[in-house]
Amino acid sequence: MLATEWQPSLRRAWRYRGLVAGAVWRELRAQSMGSLLGVAWLVLQPAAMVALYTLVFAKVMGARLPGTSTGGFDYSVYLCAGLLPWQWWADGVQRLQGVFVRHANLLKKAAFPRLTLVAVELGVSTVQFALVAGVFLLFWLTSGTPKGWAALAALPALAVQLALMAGLGVLLGVLHVFFRDVGQALGVGLVFWFWLTPIVYPLQVLPAWAQGWVLLNPMTTLVQFYQAALYDGRWPAANEWWRLVAVATLALGLLALAWKLYRSRAAEMVDEL
Repeated sequence: MLATEWQPSLRRAWRYRGLVAGAVWRELRAQSMGSLLGVAWLVLQPAAMVALYTLVFAKVMGARLPGTSTGGFDYSVYLCAGLLPWQWWADGVQRLQGVFVRHANLLKKAAFPRLTLVAVELGVSTVQFALVAGVFLLFWLTSGTPKGWAALAALPALAVQLALMAGLGVLLGVLHVFFRDVGQALGVGLVFWFWLTPIVYPLQVLPAWAQGWVLLNPMTTLVQFYQAALYDGRWPAANEWWRLVAVATLALGLLALAWKLYRSRAAEMVDEL
């Protein structure tokens, strides 16, 4: 039923795919406009970030975290495997929660599928993440950590994360139109959410009672998938796959809820803006 409701809007948005691609490119180019190196900064910045994690965290923090190696680049890979997808998550959700307010003039003046705005914000965030991930993968290939086909297990987790990001981001985006405190609350919430996700520390260092609560965090499931695939070099266990299915179900539920809320409040949103 819900898929039937989505199809006309998705087909209309697909006809604007050229506009979306052009808008994504213009947004990325605008971030480096006026600089000598131009769009090269889109690669140089993530390269510098991965280098920072490698040279500083591997040597300074690596020896302080139980459950990780104190030598080589093990901790760098462990950290980047979770931190880089998290940064994609935080950037994408923040972009989407402000999408309707930021493009208020377009919403009030132009007639076009509103899903294209969501696609542009997701596209910008995803391209930036892809550049960072590309630099990280080059480092990972020479890091000495286990490698194999298990790395492909990260792909379904990335797809689930994208769906979860879209669902939560659009839901917050609609709410942000009517309640402007949503943006401020999200910024604070993401700080707590980051530290409640086992990115800079292994889950095992927490007390048993705390581990149970942290496992309820959907980002814990996704981060552990990335760590298993890229740091441990193993396929996630059966229970981890079932947890991923649960997160995928949550993502679909959020997408459905966001769509229903948007459809029911679309006219009011234009008036509010």
